Formats: sequence, structure tokens, C-alpha cells
Amino acid sequence: MRKAGFPPVVDADTRVLILGSLPGEASLAAAQYYGHPRNAFWRLMETVLETALVPLAYEDRLTTLLARQVGLWDVIAEAERPGSLDAAIRDPAANDLLALIETLPALRLVAFNGGTAAKLGGRLIGGRVPTLALPSSSPAHAARTFEQKALAWSVLREALTIRGA
Repeated sequence: MRKAGFPPVVDADTRVLILGSLPGEASLAAAQYYGHPRNAFWRLMETVLETALVPLAYEDRLTTLLARQVGLWDVIAEAERPGSLDAAIRDPAANDLLALIETLPALRLVAFNGGTAAKLGGRLIGGRVPTLALPSSSPAHAARTFEQKALAWSVLREALTIRGA
């Protein structure tokens, strides 16, 4: 039951890097970041970027994120995990976050999508770049409404704003 994540979606203009923990079953089956139809990630990013993402094909979503200077990856490269819950993750192997960060000259912020990503990723990054823990976009994280999550995620706009533009 060892599961592996996806490669990073970044380029030299990435200003905000959003890190999840490890793709769940639906995402792995679809070979897409945030592929579960009830995961709120794409809707949350619509509110951050103030542009439609959900109606787009997956590749167009990724292209739009990159054009808006947002990158994606996961903290965990691979792990044992039955099902999709982060609580079930065992024996995780981390992605080399520091090596990736070094290739991103425009990076201003690493945002963690959920508590597991924040806990593990924060230790790996060790203060090399500003970080922000966001409430999970996962449908399993029902402690907050979509509106509450969207408010928390809206702070990403500031990191994406180019001062003086």
C-alpha cells in the first residue's frame, strides 16, 4: 500500500508554493492534484485568484495557476497509507523541499494545505522562507465551512500581489 505523489508544478515565476501532504485515493486514480470532486481546493483557489478554475480542464487549471504565480507540490513523496486520511499515513518519505525552494527565485511564501502538511513541512523548511498554515481543503476537514476556509485562504492574495504594479 505504498503510495507516491506527483511531481511539482512550478516555474521560475512561482511566488506562492502550496504544499499538501500526499494525494488521496481519488487524486491518485485521476492522476491529478486535488482530484476528489468534493475537495474544495479548486474552488478556494477561484476565490483567491478571482478567476474560474473549476470549469477548466485539469491541464488548463495548472496552466492558470502557473500564470498567476502559484505552484503545487506535496510534503510527502511517498508513504504507506490505506485510504486517503492523513491520520493513516505511516513511514513517510519527504520530498526535498529545500532543493525545490532553491530553484524558485521569486518565491515569497510556502502555504501548507492542512495540518499534516504544516507539521511535517514546517520542520523540513526550517524558516528558510515564510510559511502559512491553511485549513485543509479536504472534504474530511469539516470543522470549518467553505466560507471560513475561503477567508483564511484569501491571505494568499497579498503574497501574489506585486507591489508598485
